[in-house]
Amino acid sequence: MQRSKRHKAIMQAVTGGDAVTIAALVDLTGVSAVTIRRDLAELAAAGAVVRTHGGVRRARQRGVPMPFATRSAADQELKSALAAVAAGLVADEDAVVVDNGTTCLAVAHALAGRSVTALALSLHAAAALAARPGATVVVPGGVVETDTLAFGGASAVDAIRDFRADVAVIGACSASPAQGLTSTTHDDARLKRAVLAGAARRVLVAAPGKLARTSAFRFGDAADLTDLVTSTAAAPDLLDDFRAEGVDVHLVDVEPDEDADPPR
Repeated sequence: MQRSKRHKAIMQAVTGGDAVTIAALVDLTGVSAVTIRRDLAELAAAGAVVRTHGGVRRARQRGVPMPFATRSAADQELKSALAAVAAGLVADEDAVVVDNGTTCLAVAHALAGRSVTALALSLHAAAALAARPGATVVVPGGVVETDTLAFGGASAVDAIRDFRADVAVIGACSASPAQGLTSTTHDDARLKRAVLAGAARRVLVAAPGKLARTSAFRFGDAADLTDLVTSTAAAPDLLDDFRAEGVDVHLVDVEPDEDADPPR
């Protein structure tokens, strides 16, 4: 079982709140106890679980995401396909904002080497863009979040407001046509709101599962987007709702992994 799939299975196993033994996780995943202990150490370091004697339980806090590396490794075929289409919406010499998150990181890789000026909203995206000559890469400054390496805080929002973007490539925790574009944190929603306000073209890159759910903090409406890049696996009625709001919908014919979290 892939590492990202093991992490997902472990998180599902502890959803009920009771401690789960290492032996039970070995049976569940089919890997060795040594591998399970390594997985638990990674999840505990990210704050997603708490180790117990001989096992693990979920962390008490709500809304703890899977570790960035785990999410980045999941659903790579879909992310690469989405990223290729999103990058194709950016012209050479454009000024582009690349949002944080693992799907937008895939877009950063797709844009590497292109003659664009890119404001990267995470150190992960900045490193990917700067890995090859071509792009001028700018970072907003401010607080850097542990694990995701995403920028946040007032100084990051100010930097976004001062950047006149031809294209903004954004992710979302949830993007329901009825409930709007939402994020799990207030700070991330504030950041994305500034991105939407300052870009001429606003491209949401999202796995199909994100179009049917909502999160706590709203940062925009479907009508605030100019483009949506998603998969043909998305529900047709939801895609029609986006089109009704004037959004150009771009589809890739790649199915999400059956047991993978929708990429972010």
